[in-house]
Amino acid sequence: MADLNRLAHRLVKEATEPREKPSRAQVNGRKGGLNGGKARAAKLSPEQRSEIARRAAAARWAED
Repeated sequence: MADLNRLAHRLVKEATEPREKPSRAQVNGRKGGLNGGKARAAKLSPEQRSEIARRAAAARWAED
């Protein structure tokens, strides 16, 4: 019975303790990921963007 109580205590403690903040590298990595697509699209010509979109649509609808 003591083992079940210890397990229950640990589970409640893990569920209710505040989580650690993300590291600076994680935060900066996410920022870069959010901005990357916009920056890439700004560098491409309309024809290049259209070709990329065409290939992506073909890949989505292709049968495996």
